[in-house]
Amino acid sequence: MRKLIMWNLVTLDGFFEGPKSWEIDWHEYVWGDELERFSIEQSRSIGALVFGRITYQGMASYWTSQKGDIADFMNSVPKIVFSRTLSKAEWSNTRLVKGNAKEEILRLKKEPGKDLFIFGSADLSSALTREGLIDEYRLCVTPVVLGAGTPLFKTSPDRLRLKLTEARPLKSGGVILRYETQKKV
Repeated sequence: MRKLIMWNLVTLDGFFEGPKSWEIDWHEYVWGDELERFSIEQSRSIGALVFGRITYQGMASYWTSQKGDIADFMNSVPKIVFSRTLSKAEWSNTRLVKGNAKEEILRLKKEPGKDLFIFGSADLSSALTREGLIDEYRLCVTPVVLGAGTPLFKTSPDRLRLKLTEARPLKSGGVILRYETQKKV
């Protein structure tokens, strides 16, 4: 069975973007050879990327104009965007899903193949977390406190127990953390 893995950069105070949409200039604080190598290494286990509409639109806008190994990967990997408002998905190799995210993710997880990864997409990630569908959380904690922004994790009535499986410090001061989902408490 395929896993659904969430990958995000997050500030020390828990934000995945600043107060304005796509305010992610702080990614530069941790980006470098180590994080690039990790990203390329991680891409080898990705069967498809999962996005909500806002992240999908930002990623499509950015990656279609970039060059290099990561850009080649992002532009060619299968992508699934969940949206009730998009009428079409034009980024290469993207499938638009307007239906129930839970049902579609459950179906996709049963298919053979490499794992599913969700990038950004805090609202979708929170919904999938509440449904117990995210199997692993991979975060790069960035050594910055924004003080305001969009929190990565939304309010939830449940606690979620996680098991740390890796902590990889970076020379930049960031730390890559990998957690497996244990159970809701």
